[in-house]
Amino acid sequence: MEILQRRSTTAQVWEAAEEFIRLFHRENPEAGDPRARLAAVRAELAESGTYRHTPQELVHGARVAWRNSNRCIGRLYWNSLRVRDRRGLADSDAIAAECFEHLREATNGGRVRPTITVFAPDAPERPGPLIWSEQLVRYAGYGDHHSVTVGDARNAPLTEALLQLGWSGGAGTPFDLLPLVVQGVDDKPRWFDTPADAVLEVPIRHPDGDDRGGDGWADWGLRWHAVPAISNMCLEIGGIHYPAAPFNGWYMGTEIGARNLADADRYNLLPAVGRRLGLDTSSDRSLWKDRALVELNRAVLHSFDRAGVTIADHHTESRRFLTHLEREERRGRDVGADWSWIVPPISGSATPVFHRTFEDRQVSPAYVHHPGTQERAWGRDLV
Repeated sequence: MEILQRRSTTAQVWEAAEEFIRLFHRENPEAGDPRARLAAVRAELAESGTYRHTPQELVHGARVAWRNSNRCIGRLYWNSLRVRDRRGLADSDAIAAECFEHLREATNGGRVRPTITVFAPDAPERPGPLIWSEQLVRYAGYGDHHSVTVGDARNAPLTEALLQLGWSGGAGTPFDLLPLVVQGVDDKPRWFDTPADAVLEVPIRHPDGDDRGGDGWADWGLRWHAVPAISNMCLEIGGIHYPAAPFNGWYMGTEIGARNLADADRYNLLPAVGRRLGLDTSSDRSLWKDRALVELNRAVLHSFDRAGVTIADHHTESRRFLTHLEREERRGRDVGADWSWIVPPISGSATPVFHRTFEDRQVSPAYVHHPGTQERAWGRDLV
């Protein structure tokens, strides 16, 4: 099934390859005239039905894919992406080990570095490896409904599947690290325990509490991991698909405070925060959810800053995105964007991106969700 979903004809690969090679040479004049490289690619395609990117092409392609990511507000630093070339790896053990090393390197002691690790690509009649987990770091969800789940309700189906496969589970806390699920070439998916030393976690405290947690937040045991490494998207460069290519930037505070911890189908913390703050939660008209949301986001930003871990706030990142637009326009490049993702999930109209319109154009190179991606992230058919 995966072959059918990801296969392209030689003609399609050549069309995409030619477009990318010309882009690469145009944006890297030191590479010279593209004609010799195009002839080599065409010959390689005729012989094998695929071709291999040079290390320089791989780096530029991965960076441009970030530049083209319509749902990402943090693209100003696209050209700083660190590319770890691991295209020689296709078995699950080696891939899992490199994913954990990716986390260690990207964490960088808290000074988070945008990083991608690229594993073996698809080849004709032989799909490349897959990472089923949607991020390299995920927390378990114990239970079958968000209202009774301990941990991250989004991950409850995957957690249950892993338990059925023999994972012993964590300590039963809301923040137990899930194993990483990897499927090597010509292999079934396997799970790998996430080493504690690969994951930096930040305890969440409120800035108005003292060091002893006098506001009660310390008693909650809230925390979040430092590196948001997306791992189930396919990197597509010039007609070549790299289905296992985990990548990360750094967090924007609202991703944690306004979504991961606040969404009703995730940790659903707003009612508890509202009660802790003494707010009137009996009616939406008291705007208790809005006030609780702001305080939860204050706690996240304060905690990451206190721990010395890189994080952005939504006001600063919105301004940076407009700087990115201006830079790209000066270079004659259009910037596509999905407005519903670019505008932050809190205080949208207080940010400059709210008042702009964007064209949601899909261009390549790109990071792409292929059919079945979300089903795998939920652990469907894993058992």
